[in-house]
Amino acid sequence: MTSQTTRVRTQVGIVGAGPAGLMLSHLLSVAGIDSTVVEVRDRAGIETTIRAGILEQGTVDLMAATGVGDRVLAEGSRHDGIEIRYGAESRRIDFPSLTGRSVHLYPQHEVLKDLIAARLDRGADIRFGVTGVTLHDVTTDRPAIGFTDADGTPVELRCDVVVGCDGSQGISRPAVPDTLRTDYFRAYPFGWFGILAEAPPSSDELVYAHSERGFALISSRTPTVQRMYFQCDPREDATQWSDARIWDELQARVSGNGFSLKEGRVFQRGVIPMRSYVCSPMRHGRLFLAGDAAHTVPPTGAKGLNLAVSDVAVLSQALERFFLDGDPGLLEEYGNTASDRVWRAQHFSWWMTSMLHRDEAATDFDARRRLGELGMVTGSAAGRAFLAEAYTGWPVALTNPGSVAAEAIRLTAGRTP
Repeated sequence: MTSQTTRVRTQVGIVGAGPAGLMLSHLLSVAGIDSTVVEVRDRAGIETTIRAGILEQGTVDLMAATGVGDRVLAEGSRHDGIEIRYGAESRRIDFPSLTGRSVHLYPQHEVLKDLIAARLDRGADIRFGVTGVTLHDVTTDRPAIGFTDADGTPVELRCDVVVGCDGSQGISRPAVPDTLRTDYFRAYPFGWFGILAEAPPSSDELVYAHSERGFALISSRTPTVQRMYFQCDPREDATQWSDARIWDELQARVSGNGFSLKEGRVFQRGVIPMRSYVCSPMRHGRLFLAGDAAHTVPPTGAKGLNLAVSDVAVLSQALERFFLDGDPGLLEEYGNTASDRVWRAQHFSWWMTSMLHRDEAATDFDARRRLGELGMVTGSAAGRAFLAEAYTGWPVALTNPGSVAAEAIRLTAGRTP
């Protein structure tokens, strides 16, 4: 940093204004702990990038109990189940009867709008559109984040703790040295061809379909915009697919027994790779990783955003203990505590993906076994309950009974839709 560098001080420096970073900043603010969020994207880009948003019951409850849940409850679409479709028939998984919980369809960018508005209303320091972000001294008790502000001013942000919430391609994960970091990685041999289309909904709830042609997922964004996916080669060129070809492929995977998709103009298309990843440890000195910076899952189980919220619910409890009581014990155990749910989510996401997708290398035995698995899961109360419990979300670990997150979780414990 030059002599013209602006020096700023905060308690918690957060890299990344995604779900993890903004929710952490929000929870800390409610607890009276100061934070600064540093983000390379501008605010408009964050709030207009449309991404999936299935919110677990616990995510919705935590948002509502801490003052950022009004819109998700008023405008989000509560889903009390999903359809598992194979053999041209649908089998419904009824969440409330199995678990007493539901999920909400509420796009991620809407969650981010709510969190940004709440943080700015409380006078938060969120630096949008920064460049040249670097981390320094993370193994000391005064780590720093260096960056150039949107107006071109070099800034040195000194903190007590740095939290990396900047995703799988950010700078935070590589700050954990290779010699100390273990990368658990799996690449799936297929991707998802995703579209956004101007069309009315084809179903009131998400439809997960298995067919001889491969997997398909029918979802919704708004009453007039639908989100759909089908399994494809990860090298597929989406630009080579016409609207008619896309609809023919989707219809072939889901239609039958009176069910068919309502079609419309496709205005966005692209191919998403399918990967699983976990970084261990999730802590290096005073640097802590959360959300996609620490782990990614295939989207089949709708776990990405919810894992980010779970991470920071655990981390915020530890930070409250550290700053308000002077006890670093929960911070030292953060990675171990958070990783229990991370690996559960990895298993569930892998299981849903493996059960529903077509494997080009599968034998006839494998194909029939998969149908047997689908029948066992959807035809058994125990099988449906397992799927429903995992899909609607497990309880967040309560490690600090007096914390904001713990109190919010207790307020909503046992809540039914």
